[in-house]
Amino acid sequence: MPGAEWNRSALDQAPRFQPPPAITLLVPVAIAFIVQVPATIAVSVWQHVGPLNVSINALLAAASALALLAARRWPGVTVAIVAALTTIDLFVPPDAGPPFIALAFAIIGAVVRGARAWALVSVGAAWVVAVVAAGIVGESWHPFRIALTTVGLALCFVIGEAVRSRSAHAAARREQLAERRRVTEQEERARIARELHDVLAHSLSQIAVQSGVGLHLFDREPERAREALASIRSLSATGLDEVRGVLTFLRGDDAGAPNTAPLTPQPQLADLAPLVAQRSSMGLTAILDDRLAGEVPRSAVQTTAYRIAQEALTNIVRHSAAATATVSLSRSGTDLVVTIEDDGTGLDATRGEGGGIRGMRERAALADGTLAIEPGARGGTIVTARLPWDGPRMRTTP
Repeated sequence: MPGAEWNRSALDQAPRFQPPPAITLLVPVAIAFIVQVPATIAVSVWQHVGPLNVSINALLAAASALALLAARRWPGVTVAIVAALTTIDLFVPPDAGPPFIALAFAIIGAVVRGARAWALVSVGAAWVVAVVAAGIVGESWHPFRIALTTVGLALCFVIGEAVRSRSAHAAARREQLAERRRVTEQEERARIARELHDVLAHSLSQIAVQSGVGLHLFDREPERAREALASIRSLSATGLDEVRGVLTFLRGDDAGAPNTAPLTPQPQLADLAPLVAQRSSMGLTAILDDRLAGEVPRSAVQTTAYRIAQEALTNIVRHSAAATATVSLSRSGTDLVVTIEDDGTGLDATRGEGGGIRGMRERAALADGTLAIEPGARGGTIVTARLPWDGPRMRTTP
């Protein structure tokens, strides 16, 4: 089944690689620690600052890197702490030192994890405090340095928003694929249930009726009881063949492959006459009214029409075995019209629609057709299916 294989291949496209959570947490910590701490110590020693300032600078660099360990659980608090540590480091000699990339990781992580407000308030407040405090204590920062730092902080927010947007898109895509997969699996289960119901309900209902006839006539008319048992045997064999055929079809096995059950041909309108004759031998008076004058629609449409007629007759046998049923085939414009009318007990509104009726509606819908069920003038039920003569229209995948 090429279509089913295409759907499975489209749905099973693997999402892009997602690194383990531990990697996304520990890698920024390691990078920030390795870059900040040695560089801070080296710059401090190179500029001949005192041992106390070297220790403070190293401690601030290490603390800001290690603070990222809490970024997943508390992203807002983490960015606030790292922003505060970075602001303090600005006023500890030496004046020029390596940038705290931990703050960049903290900003990006906070935005990605939904703590955008924390990041904006914390970083904005820390930068304003740093600029104002620098003016108060007499620090002469070059305007280019202030502008460059501001642009760098803004760029961190832009990167965070881009990563967040990409992650949200990827999550939505994964959810969409999962939903499509669930829908496809549900449709596949419904298709399997519909195929097996058509076969099993047809065969088992006949077996049930014939066994009842055999039990009833076992003592009085043994020959007719023997005929009923022979019919049951034939029906069982036919039903098993149909079940094997359906299972082979659903598995997609090659009918000619070795060690596989033979694929039973899908029933066509020509098989309606034997079907009607079988039903007539079960106490039901069934008549086939073929008005097609030799014209036949596409094979798939014929199979759908046959299955609908089969299910309708099975329901009549099950609920109104002594009724008279007429199966009519006609063409109306571009539609094949299949009508099954009986004079039995009719619909029971209190019971609702069972699996058989749902299956008929689904088959008609899959063929781009319609199915109507209404009370008949003779007291029974009229089932009318209108199916496009040339089959369902081609559907394109968006």
